[in-house]
Amino acid sequence: MAFTKKNEEAVSPVIGVILMVAVTVILAAIIAAFVFNMAGSMQSAKTVGMTLTANASNCGVATITGGPDLATLSQVNYSINGATEVVMFDTPSIRVGNYTTTCPTTITSVIGKRVMIIGYYTDGAKNIIIDKQF
Repeated sequence: MAFTKKNEEAVSPVIGVILMVAVTVILAAIIAAFVFNMAGSMQSAKTVGMTLTANASNCGVATITGGPDLATLSQVNYSINGATEVVMFDTPSIRVGNYTTTCPTTITSVIGKRVMIIGYYTDGAKNIIIDKQF
């Protein structure tokens, strides 16, 4: 009777080498993305607190509630159903507790409409503060 011995000792090292090569390639791709600025410029999100409700006349009422980036907020606009933006708050009136209504003469109600409140900051950044469907 002849004995044959299977040699399975090389399986584990081959798998280990393949995994090490894969990790090296992935790390090289990540480093190259940052070195060659392929990741793009990253901006932190601005945080400003506002509430938007409808009053008894069905006009939108926006109230500033605070936030860490309130001091850098230079202007707040609103848009109803994607129409042209209208100035809601400007620099001197941007303070906690200030409120305004969104009832222009051409629109009698915000019910059934989409209202977006957009913030503009002193560093040139812009973000949507509220996007609400009434």
